[in-house]
Amino acid sequence: SPLVPTFRSDVRIFLVRTTPTTSDDGGGEEEDTMAWFGGGADLTPYYLFDDDIRDFHAMQKELCDGYFSPSGSDDDDEPVDTGTFSYATMKKNCDDYFYLPARSEHRGVGGTFYDDMTATSTTLAFTKSMAESWLPSWLPIVQRRKNMEYTDQQRQWQLLRRGRYLEFNLLYDRGVKFGLANANPRVEGVMVSAPPLIAWEYNHVIEEGSEEERLMKILKEPIDWV
Repeated sequence: SPLVPTFRSDVRIFLVRTTPTTSDDGGGEEEDTMAWFGGGADLTPYYLFDDDIRDFHAMQKELCDGYFSPSGSDDDDEPVDTGTFSYATMKKNCDDYFYLPARSEHRGVGGTFYDDMTATSTTLAFTKSMAESWLPSWLPIVQRRKNMEYTDQQRQWQLLRRGRYLEFNLLYDRGVKFGLANANPRVEGVMVSAPPLIAWEYNHVIEEGSEEERLMKILKEPIDWV
């Protein structure tokens, strides 16, 4: 349904092992491991239902504030920079990352995006909570919108916007570029994230005052939803 937004989410961990070195006490070689988390979640709607988007962002903000609130405390032996990983920063990261320069528009209405988050017990717990928040943040939207009637014109608009989704994946997404740059890339594994049906239309004209125009204004200039 074009009235149900596309939902994207992922979490990941990167591990780097250093070259073994002799320990200070002469007890043999030691190998250090460094680790970072990344991830996030965001919405790409075709039609704006403001309450849905506000609810989604509110859940993301509540999650981030629970771990990285500037007024909170961090009991970790390796404290996390709460400013770098605040909701406001992660929302801006999301808006900045999912952007199509050739179109001068953002892919969707954002959410959260983080990278280079040093692995600690706090950031591990946060990343787990991020993954656990995905379905509770999206399924209520699906339930509210899935049975609503829509027109052929709305369906066509969805296919056009899906084209933007694929444009971003192929032209700008770092993960796709990384996946295809390997010596033996799993092309199908990389491309399976693409929408199954897509449309392009030369010089598509959006009706003034329409819901499609309202969406495009938000995609051109993102707003704060909470």
